[in-house]
Amino acid sequence: MGEITSLRDAIADLAFDGATVALEGFTHLIPVAAGQEIIRQGRRDLTLVRMTPDIVYDQMIGAGCARKLVFSWAGNPGVGSLHRFRDAVQNGWPVPLEIEEHSHAGMANRYVAGAAGLPFAVLRGYVGTDLVAQTPNIKPITCPFTGEVLTAVPALNPDVGIVHAQRADRAGNVQMWGITGVHKEVVLASKRSLVTVEEIVDHLDPRPGAVILPHWAITYVAEVPGGAHPSYAMGYSERDNDYYQAWDAISRDRDAFGDWLTSTVMREVRAILGDQA
Repeated sequence: MGEITSLRDAIADLAFDGATVALEGFTHLIPVAAGQEIIRQGRRDLTLVRMTPDIVYDQMIGAGCARKLVFSWAGNPGVGSLHRFRDAVQNGWPVPLEIEEHSHAGMANRYVAGAAGLPFAVLRGYVGTDLVAQTPNIKPITCPFTGEVLTAVPALNPDVGIVHAQRADRAGNVQMWGITGVHKEVVLASKRSLVTVEEIVDHLDPRPGAVILPHWAITYVAEVPGGAHPSYAMGYSERDNDYYQAWDAISRDRDAFGDWLTSTVMREVRAILGDQA
């Protein structure tokens, strides 16, 4: 496990049409390059899962990859709405998008339950919200010890879990630090997983507060420098705020989005086909 391979080959093996795919990352270490590779490979009918879907999910939805989104918040952070996401929900373009909405706490606990091999998670949450009425898999449950009514949500076990991290060693052990969100939980909860990293090194030097994902918990590791751009990787890159601001105008218009998709994400496909010709 923890086999080192290319991003292209990892996605080709892991992501299949109709799969449930979670690309997680909070503020930084967002696996944008992996999401764009899924677009390039033309995956369809995906159920996309993420606590905070931002522009990479907007891109995947606009490219027609998704049929459903499971989430707890969606937006272009610091800028505004996700316009490809809104177009899919409101107008069915390019394909209709089903949504399943939860709270942050609910999503995090669902990953924890999945990682622990439990069928569901229990929490004090959702009370006083409309989510219970709108989301069928949020259920009340009575504590057998106190009689308190709590909330149960099913475990999340994606077919594929993808995260980005700072580095891995040649045995496939991964090291990450900074805001690590639910990186560990999504990898452990998923049936198969991919971690893209900034670099592969001979030894993982100790870092204060760092988290190690052991090779036996990971399916593939791919070296993808800048793989979190336009988000950042602490110690390696800074957040590209201009990209997030520019995305608002690009994503508002279907033609502008199509031009962007052709000239950026799909450009690599043309280059590969040209090399093979």
